[in-house]
Amino acid sequence: MSDAGQDRRRLVRITLDERTVVRRSPEVEHERAVAIYDLLEDNSFAPAGHEGGPYHLSLSIEDNRLVMDIRTTDEVRVAEVQLAIGSFRRIVKDYFTICESYYQAIRRASPSQIEAIDMGRRGLHNEGSELLRERLSGKVEIDFKTARRLFTLVCVLHIRG
Repeated sequence: MSDAGQDRRRLVRITLDERTVVRRSPEVEHERAVAIYDLLEDNSFAPAGHEGGPYHLSLSIEDNRLVMDIRTTDEVRVAEVQLAIGSFRRIVKDYFTICESYYQAIRRASPSQIEAIDMGRRGLHNEGSELLRERLSGKVEIDFKTARRLFTLVCVLHIRG
């Protein structure tokens, strides 16, 4: 695919619905910032049946649904994709639990213990990323790296008051 074609299949702006977000830990804020930065640097994002990118993406959780509002850079709505959030709950909950263990281990554990917890953390993250890709199938085509970064943002949205 040409560079111009590749530029059309990408995100250039990402926003999260911050209305219901509680104060987050520095670790979570860092993960959010890194995920957004990495996404904007390198992503593959193509809504089904639309070739007019690049795109702006707004993520929110409303009525137990993940809502992805996809627009062109001119703010013309391309699609609103809604996914039931229930299928992500177990993975997100397990991911939060292991992340907490990881952050505690960094302060106290041996390098081998930290590495073991980190492997589990990455495994759960990969599982959530694959689930996100599956659920978006036929709606939005994304590569695995994009799915990983979007899954991080889905997790951040779960931290609510």
